[in-house]
Amino acid sequence: MPTNRLGKSDLYVSKIGLGCMSLGTEETKAVEIIKQALDLGINYLDTADLYDLGKNEEIVGKAIKGQRDKVILATKVGNRWTAGKEGWEWDPSKKHIKSGVKNSLHRLQTDYIDLYQLHGGTIEDNSEETIEAFEELKKEGYIREYGISSIRPNVIQRFTNSSGIISVMMQYSMLDTRPEEYLDYLHTNDISVIARGSLAKGLLSSKGLEKAKEKAKDYMNYSYEELIELLGKLEESEKTRPLQSTAFHYCLHHPAVAAVIPGASTVEQIKANVAAIQYPALTAIEYKRLKELLKHSQYESHRE
Repeated sequence: MPTNRLGKSDLYVSKIGLGCMSLGTEETKAVEIIKQALDLGINYLDTADLYDLGKNEEIVGKAIKGQRDKVILATKVGNRWTAGKEGWEWDPSKKHIKSGVKNSLHRLQTDYIDLYQLHGGTIEDNSEETIEAFEELKKEGYIREYGISSIRPNVIQRFTNSSGIISVMMQYSMLDTRPEEYLDYLHTNDISVIARGSLAKGLLSSKGLEKAKEKAKDYMNYSYEELIELLGKLEESEKTRPLQSTAFHYCLHHPAVAAVIPGASTVEQIKANVAAIQYPALTAIEYKRLKELLKHSQYESHRE
């Protein structure tokens, strides 16, 4: 499996990772999915302390036991919950981050995290305190590197200018091209993008058009009618590869994007994702054709 470097770090992640949020809480099934991903060459696993209130991290920890050295392990912090209390609160404080990392390490059954990410962020946050916490965790050896998960330009710019982040995770797909406004900026600053949602909730998979017709719902700024029309055009535009492959390689075309991290709830989905990434990268001509198609979509016209 080809890998890409995250920023200027020593971390090299497979071009396709596994977003663990959709694994579910049935442990045997979830562990099987993770092990299949590793067997197929995926080395990047992304979880968060918030997923299933820590259960997801526990499952990931059990699945990678004995194979920790083969995995680039990423998790997130910033959402604090209290046992017995419904919901969670945003807390990017140094105190919470430094206690949260220890809880995550315990659940993951490891003594270090490769990539620790702030799970959100607002312009009102005390970012100096947050950055100080991550830098201290690096020095103490609890984490190797840190990044953020955000699509807010002001938050991204603040961390780019004031911290040592190596990555920004953001929702990015052919149906949500907002990140393209600052991909060049991040690349210039040697910060990698980790693309989540690259299949747009399955709409950009081989059964995407079928799913869209079944749900008969809008997506992002697309009306149902616009979505059906665009998905049909996307399927027609690429005859040499499945739409799923086009979706992954579209995101990976920009050098800022180090990895796509689709989720999976079955072993079959993992196999399909890995098969899709094996197709050749998009040529410049193929990419330009897709860009033109998207440019004339209704969603793009709303943005102009």
